[in-house]
Amino acid sequence: MKSFDISLYGIIDPEHCLDRNYRELVQTAVDNGVTLIQYRDKVNDTRTMIIDVGAIMDALEGTDVPVIVNDRVDVAMAAGAAGVHLGQSDMAAEDARRLMGEEAIIGVSVKTLEDAETAPVQIVDYAFVGGVHATTSKDNPTAIGVEGWKQRAESLRRERPGLPAGAIAGFNVKNVGEIIKAGADGVAMISALFEADDVGKVCRDVRNAIEKARGNE
Repeated sequence: MKSFDISLYGIIDPEHCLDRNYRELVQTAVDNGVTLIQYRDKVNDTRTMIIDVGAIMDALEGTDVPVIVNDRVDVAMAAGAAGVHLGQSDMAAEDARRLMGEEAIIGVSVKTLEDAETAPVQIVDYAFVGGVHATTSKDNPTAIGVEGWKQRAESLRRERPGLPAGAIAGFNVKNVGEIIKAGADGVAMISALFEADDVGKVCRDVRNAIEKARGNE
């Protein structure tokens, strides 16, 4: 049985970590409340990506936090990562599942209502809906807001009740509570975590805000 938690989904990206050491950043993040790590790399070559994913996995050995690779099924498989996250222009989830097997964690991005209505919800393990707020980490020309998130999440859950659905783009300690109360199972964060001066403190503060919004504090 797959075991993963999208509550605080940290995305490590070489363009959004101030050139700091990946291993140290993910270790700090996981030690302070991040529940899943995604490696997202739009600049390095394939060999470097495989090495970096392996280093991150080594850093998290002994934890129960999976490492997911953005876009690149080949990199995920070569490095032995737990799974892959796919955008609308990436490999189809059906093909990724066939290549990676049933035990792989496969997630998808949802931006539009059409994306939500056509998402392969019976094949994937989770979905992240966004961009909810304005952000500099991704190409996000139009923020959909909390209501837009709810519309898309409801569409996903009509087709597959219980599908973990998270939110991405522009989140910080001040606004994560609102989206959790709106029904999100978690938030994904890039620069707000990994460009922070004190990564550990930000991770703790965000995780505490998530748990408070859930009524766990």
